[in-house]
Amino acid sequence: MSDFRDYTEYTDNENNSFQVPEMPKQRKPRRRLPKKTSALMKKAGAITLSAMLFGGVAAGAFQGVNYLSGYSRNTSAASQQANLIKATATGGSSDAAGSLDVSDIASAAMPSIVSITNKSVQEVQSLFSAFGYSFQQPQTEETESCGSGIIIGKNDTELLIVTNNHVVEGSDTLSVSFIDNQVYEAQIKGTDADNDLAVIAVPLDSISSDTISSIAIATIGDSDELQVGEQVVAIGNALGYGQSVTTGIVSATNRTLSDASDSSADTDATYIQTDAAINPGNSGGALLNMNGEVIGINSAKLASTEVEGMGYAIPVSRASDIIERLMNQTTRSKVSEDNRGTLDIQCRDVSSALSSAYGIPEGVYVAEVNKGGAAEQAGIRQGYVITKFDGNSVTTTEQLKDTLQYYSSGEKVTITVQVPDNGTYSEQTLDITLGSSNTDNAAA
Repeated sequence: MSDFRDYTEYTDNENNSFQVPEMPKQRKPRRRLPKKTSALMKKAGAITLSAMLFGGVAAGAFQGVNYLSGYSRNTSAASQQANLIKATATGGSSDAAGSLDVSDIASAAMPSIVSITNKSVQEVQSLFSAFGYSFQQPQTEETESCGSGIIIGKNDTELLIVTNNHVVEGSDTLSVSFIDNQVYEAQIKGTDADNDLAVIAVPLDSISSDTISSIAIATIGDSDELQVGEQVVAIGNALGYGQSVTTGIVSATNRTLSDASDSSADTDATYIQTDAAINPGNSGGALLNMNGEVIGINSAKLASTEVEGMGYAIPVSRASDIIERLMNQTTRSKVSEDNRGTLDIQCRDVSSALSSAYGIPEGVYVAEVNKGGAAEQAGIRQGYVITKFDGNSVTTTEQLKDTLQYYSSGEKVTITVQVPDNGTYSEQTLDITLGSSNTDNAAA
């Protein structure tokens, strides 16, 4: 048969046979999809196949990377967090900020934070003297201010505390209150007015064993590692009510500030800006990262009552060398007026405004040198500008007078002066033996 079709053989009643071709089987008509649907399904199939291929390759690649880097698939997120907390608790560093809770940080840091009370006696202008009436004895009154400090170390005989210079400036007596509310007298060990830093000392033999057991030395961190947006904690004696805790974020790092009203402000210095509340009394307190490490020394002096959410702290990385230098200075107590040393000069302040206007270095300008006095014998002349006394910067006459209260007549010290030279100034270091003088307009 030429058409290759199948035939069925049939037989009739007379035994005659014949063949009948079979009808071709009817196939179910094929359903055709719309062109758009068909194209979409083809794409889906291709994507599925690609995903399966990529998944297989990626799985193999990740396994290889994990094997080479030493990562174990059995390491869980919980164990990593536990390791992180353990490393932080033992003083290790972490790339992830925020490893401890604020309450944990406060609890651990409080023993290293102190409250500082500054008492001083100052002359006050009475209503009568304001109108030209004078009295034989000037009127005085006792003033009291509060601040904070951080226990940073100790030597063989002293417990050392860092704070702001303006917290201890002009003090007649300083007292320190520890976490157990016990109060002890402190002495100034060293100050740096330019950077608003000071270190004070409390004799170890005056501190009770109970207080010793309750206090701790702060852990110092690295402020250079701070990032904007990182959470921080501020602790200090806010408003003199006692230690309080605030928290916020780092709003800016390396913030440069300038204050035309403050001639002692170092316009080249940088600060940490935070929105954690830093109020009067917080000055000298600690700014901590979320590992509980001190990364800044708070300064309410830089805050403004006109704005909110802008507090500032001195970065500890910038301050560390200064603090070490102050820690190693000789602890001094005030000398009686009869034995107090003097430079035998009359002087004036060179503010930042005067410095900019006339090109004179900031410091204490020597307006007159007392004949035969200590300054003249040391080679100091009229027109010199004193910038450092015994290694500590001085920018105002008041600071110089406050410093001299701790030095005896006949004591030999080193001072740094700026010497005028045809419109410019050169720096010289001179040794001077302090004299004794009752001149009212002298620097002591």
